[in-house]
Amino acid sequence: MLIMRSQCPQSVTGTILVADDQAANRELLQELLTPHGFGVIAVPDGVSALEQLDSAKVDLVLSDVMMPRLTGFELCETIKSNPETYLIPVVLITALSAKEDRLKGIQCGADDFLTRPVDRTELLARVRSLLKLKLRTDELERAESVLFSLARSIEGKDPYTHGHCERLAEYSTRLARQIGLTEDHITALRRAGIVHDVGKVAVPDAILLKPGRLTEEEWKIVREHPVVGERICSPLKSFRLVLPIIRHHHERMDGSGYPDGLRGDAIPITARVLQIVDVFDALTTERPYKKAFSRAEALQTMRAEVGKGWWDPDIFDHFERFVRTGAADLLSRGAGAGA
Repeated sequence: MLIMRSQCPQSVTGTILVADDQAANRELLQELLTPHGFGVIAVPDGVSALEQLDSAKVDLVLSDVMMPRLTGFELCETIKSNPETYLIPVVLITALSAKEDRLKGIQCGADDFLTRPVDRTELLARVRSLLKLKLRTDELERAESVLFSLARSIEGKDPYTHGHCERLAEYSTRLARQIGLTEDHITALRRAGIVHDVGKVAVPDAILLKPGRLTEEEWKIVREHPVVGERICSPLKSFRLVLPIIRHHHERMDGSGYPDGLRGDAIPITARVLQIVDVFDALTTERPYKKAFSRAEALQTMRAEVGKGWWDPDIFDHFERFVRTGAADLLSRGAGAGA
């Protein structure tokens, strides 16, 4: 492996991973990129590229198409199918000009293409454009990370709710897959599982951690947390599908929930999924004012609440099967095993 860094006083604008089995091609790309402040990691094949992605911070991949061990198409597909790397832009470089080759690259998730012989001006323009986009993506990820940290810090105040966010994120997405929701909605549920109660940052600890029953005035403050949470998360455009879950995860099918008193299908289906998992987790977790229910007791209680018109009966049927087959064993965090 050859690593080259620019000695130019201009600051490095990103680290580029170059994968090409021809040494002359790797050297050419390094000569074109390093004078402009880019860090370059050069490797001879796709397998070596994946190894670098595991160990180095890479901002962009430039890959030849025809390589031994792992082609550029296969490398790109692997990068784009991995949640840890799928946001890294991939540019495929090839002498192939056939339409079907470019279509195959698009199907593999390639962000752009360059044709040999590589034009210096075109290379720099495309690299800079994609790195600017990557920078915006990184900023978005950092903003999401701050929200997730805030949500976990709120959860961490209460020892009785340890792991609640992770459990909701994990099992609401599993339930969503079971009932056939789209990948966009599944991703939204994964995020909402973590941040759904972030609005509790506005609830005083004296209320949030109160061991006894809340007064009506205290309940009024607590009921504001979905609206506050939606407001906190609303600047993130990537949370477009998350916001309705945050706002409506305490609604009930009969209209007796909060904050908007929505009824039936007016409650977003993603919120209906999360609220069922949320209630089950609350029932099967010990709290200062109650012991943890067994899974069987929790399901019986929730079945009665379905009868009252609180929860979506179809989603609950799916969830009950989900629990009884053992798929949600970790969700109850040590609650009684009877089911």
